[in-house]
Amino acid sequence: MRLILSLFLTLGLLSSCAGRPGADVLEAVNTRARDTKIVTAFVASTREKNKDAKKGFTTERAMEPNYASFDISIPPTHKSGKIEWASSKPDPNRDFVVTRADMLTKTRFNADLGDIARSGKQIALFVHGYNYSYQEALFRAAQMAADANMNGVPLVFSWPSQATVAGYVADKESATFSRDALASMLIDLTRQTPKKSVVVFGHSMGGWLVMEALRQLRLQGRNDVIAKLQVVLAAPDIDADVFRKQIEVVGRLNPPLTVLVSKDDRALKASSILGADITRIGALDVTDRQVQEAALKEGVQFVDISNLEASDPLNHDRYAALASMVPQLEASRRGGDINSAGAFVFDAIGATVSSPFRLASQVVNPQ
Repeated sequence: MRLILSLFLTLGLLSSCAGRPGADVLEAVNTRARDTKIVTAFVASTREKNKDAKKGFTTERAMEPNYASFDISIPPTHKSGKIEWASSKPDPNRDFVVTRADMLTKTRFNADLGDIARSGKQIALFVHGYNYSYQEALFRAAQMAADANMNGVPLVFSWPSQATVAGYVADKESATFSRDALASMLIDLTRQTPKKSVVVFGHSMGGWLVMEALRQLRLQGRNDVIAKLQVVLAAPDIDADVFRKQIEVVGRLNPPLTVLVSKDDRALKASSILGADITRIGALDVTDRQVQEAALKEGVQFVDISNLEASDPLNHDRYAALASMVPQLEASRRGGDINSAGAFVFDAIGATVSSPFRLASQVVNPQ
Protein backbone atom coordinates (compact mmCIF):
# COMPACT_ATOMS: atom_id res chain seq x y z
CA MET A 1 0.00 0.00 0.00
CA ARG A 2 2.87 2.37 0.82
CA LEU A 3 4.35 1.73 -2.62
CA ILE A 4 1.01 2.52 -4.29
CA LEU A 5 0.63 5.73 -2.29
CA SER A 6 4.20 6.70 -3.16
CA LEU A 7 3.52 6.12 -6.84
CA PHE A 8 0.37 8.25 -6.83
CA LEU A 9 2.18 11.03 -4.94
CA THR A 10 5.00 11.04 -7.46
CA LEU A 11 2.64 11.02 -10.42
CA GLY A 12 0.78 13.88 -8.77
CA LEU A 13 4.00 15.88 -8.61
CA LEU A 14 4.65 15.13 -12.26
CA SER A 15 1.15 16.23 -13.19
CA SER A 16 1.48 19.43 -11.20
CA CYS A 17 4.30 20.77 -13.39
CA ALA A 18 2.44 23.76 -14.82
CA GLY A 19 3.24 26.06 -17.69
CA ARG A 20 4.96 23.60 -20.00
CA PRO A 21 5.93 25.36 -23.23
CA GLY A 22 3.96 24.75 -26.38
CA ALA A 23 5.40 24.25 -29.85
CA ASP A 24 4.94 27.96 -30.58
CA VAL A 25 8.30 28.61 -28.88
CA LEU A 26 9.93 26.97 -31.93
CA GLU A 27 8.78 29.75 -34.25
CA ALA A 28 11.76 31.84 -35.29
CA VAL A 29 11.68 35.43 -34.08
CA ASN A 30 13.56 37.99 -36.15
CA THR A 31 15.00 39.91 -33.26
CA ARG A 32 18.29 40.33 -31.46
CA ALA A 33 19.36 41.96 -28.23
CA ARG A 34 22.72 43.07 -26.88
CA ASP A 35 24.82 40.66 -24.84
CA THR A 36 22.84 37.57 -25.85
CA LYS A 37 24.59 34.30 -26.67
CA ILE A 38 23.62 32.33 -29.78
CA VAL A 39 23.74 28.54 -29.59
CA THR A 40 23.40 26.59 -32.84
CA ALA A 41 21.80 23.22 -32.17
CA PHE A 42 21.25 20.32 -34.57
CA VAL A 43 18.42 17.80 -34.30
CA ALA A 44 17.90 14.27 -35.57
CA SER A 45 14.41 13.02 -34.78
CA THR A 46 12.29 9.92 -35.19
CA ARG A 47 9.23 12.13 -34.77
CA GLU A 48 6.97 12.96 -37.68
CA LYS A 49 7.10 16.51 -39.03
CA ASN A 50 4.38 18.83 -37.86
CA LYS A 51 2.04 19.97 -40.66
CA ASP A 52 2.81 23.47 -39.44
CA ALA A 53 6.50 23.59 -40.38
CA LYS A 54 7.12 26.32 -37.82
CA LYS A 55 6.27 23.94 -34.99
CA GLY A 56 8.86 21.26 -35.60
CA PHE A 57 7.79 17.69 -34.96
CA THR A 58 4.87 15.81 -33.41
CA THR A 59 4.58 12.82 -31.03
CA GLU A 60 4.00 10.45 -33.96
CA ARG A 61 6.68 8.01 -35.15
CA ALA A 62 8.47 8.65 -38.43
CA MET A 63 9.65 5.69 -40.51
CA GLU A 64 12.74 7.68 -41.51
CA PRO A 65 14.54 10.23 -39.30
CA ASN A 66 14.04 13.95 -39.85
CA TYR A 67 16.71 16.60 -39.43
CA ALA A 68 16.86 20.27 -38.48
CA SER A 69 19.05 23.02 -37.08
CA PHE A 70 18.18 25.95 -34.85
CA ASP A 71 19.82 29.13 -33.62
CA ILE A 72 18.73 29.79 -30.04
CA SER A 73 19.34 33.12 -28.33
CA ILE A 74 20.27 32.89 -24.63
CA PRO A 75 19.32 36.03 -22.65
CA PRO A 76 21.96 38.08 -20.81
CA THR A 77 20.02 37.51 -17.56
CA HIS A 78 20.21 33.69 -17.93
CA LYS A 79 20.84 31.76 -14.72
CA SER A 80 22.93 28.61 -14.86
CA GLY A 81 20.91 25.40 -14.98
CA LYS A 82 17.66 27.17 -15.90
CA ILE A 83 15.64 27.61 -19.08
CA GLU A 84 13.97 31.01 -19.24
CA TRP A 85 10.78 30.20 -21.15
CA ALA A 86 8.79 32.97 -22.81
CA SER A 87 5.48 33.44 -21.01
CA SER A 88 3.95 35.64 -23.72
CA LYS A 89 5.66 37.50 -26.56
CA PRO A 90 9.27 36.26 -26.67
CA ASP A 91 11.74 38.82 -25.35
CA PRO A 92 15.42 38.04 -26.11
CA ASN A 93 16.43 40.20 -23.13
CA ARG A 94 14.88 37.72 -20.72
CA ASP A 95 13.82 34.58 -22.65
CA PHE A 96 15.28 31.75 -24.68
CA VAL A 97 14.29 32.62 -28.24
CA VAL A 98 14.64 30.76 -31.55
CA THR A 99 16.10 33.16 -34.12
CA ARG A 100 16.54 30.67 -36.98
CA ALA A 101 14.99 27.30 -37.80
CA ASP A 102 15.87 25.16 -40.82
CA MET A 103 14.77 21.70 -41.91
CA LEU A 104 17.72 19.73 -43.30
CA THR A 105 18.23 16.77 -45.56
CA LYS A 106 20.23 13.84 -44.19
CA THR A 107 23.07 14.71 -46.58
CA ARG A 108 23.20 18.33 -45.43
CA PHE A 109 22.92 17.29 -41.77
CA ASN A 110 25.89 14.91 -42.02
CA ALA A 111 27.93 17.38 -44.08
CA ASP A 112 27.42 20.23 -41.60
CA LEU A 113 28.32 18.09 -38.58
CA GLY A 114 31.30 16.63 -40.44
CA ASP A 115 32.61 20.15 -41.10
CA ILE A 116 32.18 21.01 -37.42
CA ALA A 117 34.00 17.89 -36.24
CA ARG A 118 36.89 18.33 -38.67
CA SER A 119 37.33 21.91 -37.48
CA GLY A 120 38.31 20.54 -34.08
CA LYS A 121 35.08 21.36 -32.31
CA GLN A 122 33.24 18.89 -30.14
CA ILE A 123 29.77 17.46 -30.76
CA ALA A 124 27.64 16.78 -27.69
CA LEU A 125 24.68 14.48 -28.33
CA PHE A 126 21.74 14.78 -25.93
CA VAL A 127 19.18 11.95 -25.83
CA HIS A 128 16.22 13.08 -23.75
CA GLY A 129 14.08 10.98 -21.43
CA TYR A 130 10.45 10.12 -20.76
CA ASN A 131 7.80 12.86 -20.75
CA TYR A 132 9.82 15.28 -22.90
CA SER A 133 8.48 17.39 -25.72
CA TYR A 134 10.56 18.25 -28.76
CA GLN A 135 10.99 21.87 -27.65
CA GLU A 136 11.94 20.91 -24.10
CA ALA A 137 14.72 18.63 -25.36
CA LEU A 138 15.99 21.26 -27.79
CA PHE A 139 16.09 24.08 -25.25
CA ARG A 140 17.64 21.85 -22.56
CA ALA A 141 20.49 20.97 -24.90
CA ALA A 142 20.99 24.66 -25.69
CA GLN A 143 21.00 25.53 -21.98
CA MET A 144 23.67 22.95 -21.19
CA ALA A 145 25.82 24.02 -24.14
CA ALA A 146 25.58 27.67 -23.11
CA ASP A 147 26.39 26.97 -19.47
CA ALA A 148 29.36 24.77 -20.40
CA ASN A 149 30.75 27.35 -22.85
CA MET A 150 31.47 24.37 -25.05
CA ASN A 151 33.71 24.68 -28.06
CA GLY A 152 31.31 22.92 -30.36
CA VAL A 153 27.63 22.30 -30.92
CA PRO A 154 24.83 20.41 -29.17
CA LEU A 155 23.06 17.70 -31.13
CA VAL A 156 19.64 16.47 -29.98
CA PHE A 157 18.31 13.01 -30.74
CA SER A 158 14.58 13.49 -30.21
CA TRP A 159 12.51 10.33 -30.14
CA PRO A 160 8.67 10.52 -30.08
CA SER A 161 7.88 10.85 -26.40
CA GLN A 162 4.22 11.53 -25.73
CA ALA A 163 5.24 14.26 -23.25
CA THR A 164 2.53 13.16 -20.83
CA VAL A 165 2.66 11.44 -17.45
CA ALA A 166 0.35 8.68 -18.68
CA GLY A 167 2.59 7.98 -21.68
CA TYR A 168 5.26 5.94 -19.87
CA VAL A 169 4.56 2.63 -21.64
CA ALA A 170 4.13 4.31 -25.03
CA ASP A 171 7.38 6.19 -24.47
CA LYS A 172 9.28 2.98 -23.75
CA GLU A 173 7.98 1.52 -27.01
CA SER A 174 8.91 4.67 -28.93
CA ALA A 175 12.41 4.61 -27.45
CA THR A 176 12.77 1.00 -28.63
CA PHE A 177 11.42 2.01 -32.04
CA SER A 178 14.21 4.62 -32.25
CA ARG A 179 17.11 2.32 -31.37
CA ASP A 180 18.16 1.53 -34.96
CA ALA A 181 18.01 5.20 -35.97
CA LEU A 182 20.26 6.25 -33.08
CA ALA A 183 22.82 3.53 -33.85
CA SER A 184 22.79 4.46 -37.54
CA MET A 185 23.25 8.15 -36.74
CA LEU A 186 26.25 7.38 -34.52
CA ILE A 187 27.82 5.40 -37.38
CA ASP A 188 27.37 8.33 -39.78
CA LEU A 189 28.54 10.85 -37.20
CA THR A 190 31.74 9.07 -36.18
CA ARG A 191 32.70 8.29 -39.78
CA GLN A 192 33.78 11.92 -40.11
CA THR A 193 35.03 12.67 -36.62
CA PRO A 194 38.38 12.24 -34.84
CA LYS A 195 38.69 9.96 -31.84
CA LYS A 196 36.80 10.89 -28.64
CA SER A 197 35.20 13.97 -30.20
CA VAL A 198 31.57 12.91 -29.63
CA VAL A 199 30.02 13.09 -26.17
CA VAL A 200 26.84 11.02 -25.82
CA PHE A 201 24.62 12.16 -22.94
CA GLY A 202 21.49 10.13 -22.21
CA HIS A 203 18.98 11.25 -19.58
CA SER A 204 16.46 8.96 -17.85
CA MET A 205 14.76 6.71 -20.45
CA GLY A 206 17.16 8.22 -22.96
CA GLY A 207 19.92 6.46 -21.02
CA TRP A 208 18.23 3.14 -21.72
CA LEU A 209 18.04 4.05 -25.41
CA VAL A 210 21.74 4.95 -25.48
CA MET A 211 22.72 1.64 -23.87
CA GLU A 212 20.59 -0.30 -26.34
CA ALA A 213 22.21 1.53 -29.27
CA LEU A 214 25.69 0.82 -27.88
CA ARG A 215 24.79 -2.83 -27.39
CA GLN A 216 23.58 -3.03 -30.97
CA LEU A 217 26.77 -1.41 -32.29
CA ARG A 218 28.92 -3.86 -30.33
CA LEU A 219 26.95 -6.83 -31.64
CA GLN A 220 27.41 -5.47 -35.17
CA GLY A 221 31.17 -5.35 -34.60
CA ARG A 222 31.25 -1.54 -34.82
CA ASN A 223 34.02 -1.14 -32.26
CA ASP A 224 35.35 1.71 -34.40
CA VAL A 225 32.22 3.73 -33.65
CA ILE A 226 32.19 3.08 -29.91
CA ALA A 227 35.90 3.98 -29.68
CA LYS A 228 35.08 7.58 -30.67
CA LEU A 229 32.42 8.12 -27.99
CA GLN A 230 32.48 9.47 -24.45
CA VAL A 231 29.27 8.24 -22.79
CA VAL A 232 27.45 9.76 -19.82
CA LEU A 233 24.11 8.55 -18.46
CA ALA A 234 22.19 10.93 -16.16
CA ALA A 235 19.58 9.40 -13.84
CA PRO A 236 19.20 6.45 -16.25
CA ASP A 237 15.83 4.73 -16.06
CA ILE A 238 17.26 1.24 -16.49
CA ASP A 239 16.34 -1.89 -14.57
CA ALA A 240 19.48 -2.97 -12.65
CA ASP A 241 19.36 -6.51 -14.05
CA VAL A 242 18.91 -5.22 -17.60
CA PHE A 243 21.89 -2.88 -17.13
CA ARG A 244 24.10 -5.80 -16.12
CA LYS A 245 23.18 -7.64 -19.32
CA GLN A 246 23.77 -4.52 -21.42
CA ILE A 247 27.22 -4.04 -19.87
CA GLU A 248 28.12 -7.66 -20.55
CA VAL A 249 27.78 -6.93 -24.27
CA VAL A 250 28.95 -3.31 -24.41
CA GLY A 251 32.00 -4.01 -22.26
CA ARG A 252 34.43 -1.47 -20.83
CA LEU A 253 34.62 1.96 -22.41
CA ASN A 254 37.57 4.35 -22.48
CA PRO A 255 37.05 6.71 -20.75
CA PRO A 256 34.75 4.67 -18.49
CA LEU A 257 30.99 4.86 -18.91
CA THR A 258 29.90 7.53 -16.42
CA VAL A 259 26.55 7.16 -14.61
CA LEU A 260 25.19 10.14 -12.65
CA VAL A 261 23.01 8.92 -9.78
CA SER A 262 20.84 10.28 -6.95
CA LYS A 263 19.36 7.86 -4.44
CA ASP A 264 16.57 10.37 -3.66
CA ASP A 265 15.33 10.57 -7.27
CA ARG A 266 11.54 10.32 -6.91
CA ALA A 267 10.85 9.88 -10.61
CA LEU A 268 13.03 6.76 -10.66
CA LYS A 269 11.29 5.52 -7.54
CA ALA A 270 7.99 5.69 -9.41
CA SER A 271 9.57 3.88 -12.35
CA SER A 272 10.85 1.21 -9.97
CA ILE A 273 7.34 0.68 -8.59
CA LEU A 274 6.00 0.28 -12.11
CA GLY A 275 8.78 -2.24 -12.77
CA ALA A 276 8.12 -4.72 -9.92
CA ASP A 277 10.12 -2.58 -7.47
CA ILE A 278 13.48 -3.40 -9.10
CA THR A 279 16.03 -0.66 -8.47
CA ARG A 280 16.83 1.68 -11.34
CA ILE A 281 20.49 2.29 -12.07
CA GLY A 282 20.07 6.06 -11.70
CA ALA A 283 19.00 5.69 -8.06
CA LEU A 284 21.87 3.52 -6.81
CA ASP A 285 23.54 4.26 -3.48
CA VAL A 286 27.29 4.65 -4.08
CA THR A 287 28.02 3.93 -0.40
CA ASP A 288 26.72 0.40 -0.90
CA ARG A 289 29.67 -2.01 -0.97
CA GLN A 290 28.00 -4.10 -3.69
CA VAL A 291 27.68 -1.04 -5.92
CA GLN A 292 31.35 -0.20 -5.37
CA GLU A 293 32.45 -3.72 -6.23
CA ALA A 294 30.21 -3.89 -9.30
CA ALA A 295 31.58 -0.54 -10.55
CA LEU A 296 35.14 -1.82 -10.39
CA LYS A 297 34.30 -5.20 -11.87
CA GLU A 298 32.42 -3.79 -14.86
CA GLY A 299 34.62 -0.73 -15.39
CA VAL A 300 31.81 1.78 -14.77
CA GLN A 301 32.09 5.13 -13.03
CA PHE A 302 29.13 5.90 -10.73
CA VAL A 303 28.95 9.51 -9.54
CA ASP A 304 26.47 10.62 -6.88
CA ILE A 305 25.32 14.17 -7.71
CA SER A 306 22.81 14.48 -4.85
CA ASN A 307 24.65 17.59 -3.63
CA LEU A 308 23.58 19.49 -6.73
CA GLU A 309 20.40 21.56 -6.58
CA ALA A 310 17.39 20.15 -8.43
CA SER A 311 14.96 22.52 -10.11
CA ASP A 312 12.11 20.00 -10.15
CA PRO A 313 10.34 18.48 -7.09
CA LEU A 314 11.33 14.97 -8.19
CA ASN A 315 15.11 15.51 -7.99
CA HIS A 316 15.34 14.11 -11.53
CA ASP A 317 17.04 16.97 -13.38
CA ARG A 318 20.15 17.65 -11.29
CA TYR A 319 22.30 16.94 -14.34
CA ALA A 320 21.26 20.30 -15.84
CA ALA A 321 23.18 22.15 -13.12
CA LEU A 322 26.34 20.21 -13.90
CA ALA A 323 26.95 21.83 -17.28
CA SER A 324 28.35 25.06 -15.84
CA MET A 325 31.01 23.00 -14.04
CA VAL A 326 32.36 21.38 -17.19
CA PRO A 327 35.59 23.45 -17.26
CA GLN A 328 36.45 22.32 -13.73
CA LEU A 329 35.55 18.74 -14.55
CA GLU A 330 37.77 18.77 -17.64
CA ALA A 331 40.65 20.14 -15.55
CA SER A 332 40.14 17.33 -13.06
CA ARG A 333 40.02 14.73 -15.84
CA ARG A 334 43.46 15.86 -16.94
CA GLY A 335 44.56 15.26 -13.35
CA GLY A 336 43.60 11.61 -13.71
CA ASP A 337 41.38 10.86 -10.70
CA ILE A 338 38.03 10.79 -12.45
CA ASN A 339 39.23 8.79 -15.43
CA SER A 340 38.97 5.63 -13.38
CA ALA A 341 36.10 3.30 -12.67
CA GLY A 342 34.59 3.30 -9.19
CA ALA A 343 31.98 5.02 -7.03
CA PHE A 344 32.33 8.75 -6.46
CA VAL A 345 30.56 11.58 -4.61
CA PHE A 346 30.40 14.97 -6.33
CA ASP A 347 31.40 17.90 -4.15
CA ALA A 348 29.38 20.81 -5.49
CA ILE A 349 30.51 23.27 -2.81
CA GLY A 350 34.05 22.61 -1.67
CA ALA A 351 36.86 21.55 -3.96
CA THR A 352 35.25 22.08 -7.34
CA VAL A 353 38.42 23.38 -8.99
CA SER A 354 41.23 21.28 -7.57
CA SER A 355 39.16 18.14 -7.04
CA PRO A 356 35.56 18.29 -8.27
CA PHE A 357 35.07 14.64 -7.38
CA ARG A 358 35.82 14.22 -3.70
CA LEU A 359 36.72 10.64 -2.88
CA ALA A 360 34.45 10.05 0.08
CA SER A 361 35.78 7.70 2.74
CA GLN A 362 35.40 4.07 1.73
CA VAL A 363 33.35 5.04 -1.29
CA VAL A 364 35.80 5.03 -4.14
CA ASN A 365 37.98 2.23 -5.43
CA PRO A 366 38.06 0.02 -2.30
CA GLN A 367 41.10 -2.05 -3.22
